[in-house]
Amino acid sequence: MMPKVILPKEKVREYNSRIVSLMSLYLNLTPTAITMDALYEMMNACGMTKERAFAELLAAYADIDTAGADKAFFRNYIIPMVRCLDAEKFRCDPYYKNIKLPHASRGKWELTKMRFAPCEAFVCDEFTLTENGELIPQIGFFTEEFEYPAIKEGGREWMTLMPNETTTTLPSVERAFGNVLTYGLGLGYFAYMCSEKENVSSVTVVEISKDAASLFSDYILPQFPHAEKVQIIVDDAFEYAERETKSSDYDFIFADIWHDVGDGIEMYQKFKSLERKKPTAEYAYWLEKSISYYLDKNLWMSVR
Repeated sequence: MMPKVILPKEKVREYNSRIVSLMSLYLNLTPTAITMDALYEMMNACGMTKERAFAELLAAYADIDTAGADKAFFRNYIIPMVRCLDAEKFRCDPYYKNIKLPHASRGKWELTKMRFAPCEAFVCDEFTLTENGELIPQIGFFTEEFEYPAIKEGGREWMTLMPNETTTTLPSVERAFGNVLTYGLGLGYFAYMCSEKENVSSVTVVEISKDAASLFSDYILPQFPHAEKVQIIVDDAFEYAERETKSSDYDFIFADIWHDVGDGIEMYQKFKSLERKKPTAEYAYWLEKSISYYLDKNLWMSVR
């Protein structure tokens, strides 16, 4: 394995911006550019692991000079960024195993399934921050097709339950206790996992969409072993937080109403300001670690 290079802080900040920009373009425009044929050809020709071959192909596709000017960038960022994931491990998740998602619709909302193609790249976890301040995205791929549940709004993806969602939600599930409040329903993963915990008495979900809540209540919630613990409230999350939480008996409050780090920053900051409404509760936020990295100006070349 190539040893990492100790980079000066200025170069780290430059590379932090570069890797985020690079992967944003790749994931949004060409996530299936690397194929299984190309991966195995690289592995067989060079005696590489799947992850290393994927990193080399990604670098070639992005015109990264791995042996020259971009050598340190490749070693410090691209190689440790790539993860070959075990599809079966995610299929063994309790929600994946026990919740059978039908194809159903209500208004503009549709319960459906989506798929990753073999070698399709996707964000699989929160950023990793090294001791030297290097901000490393975590990009995963499977070597087989992987199916996951989704909700579409007007034919467009609105909410999914990709491996990233399960991986980044579980730390908050582990912390949850007592009477739990969550802002954002999605496909009910957080509510399901919390309702299965013996130390969780109730799970209240605040969801803004009446149709999404109705689909969930009709097709997904009845499959919960402890559906009696779960209550759905159709309301705006921020209005509910302003109006109701002070007089409530919630012990743990979790917010997950954003699609990714970029659109979550402003909402995260607003929720943080509302913690005063219920200072006795414990709070958690989806992708909080990654959001905090985006807010740390010392990690970036310029103010973001």
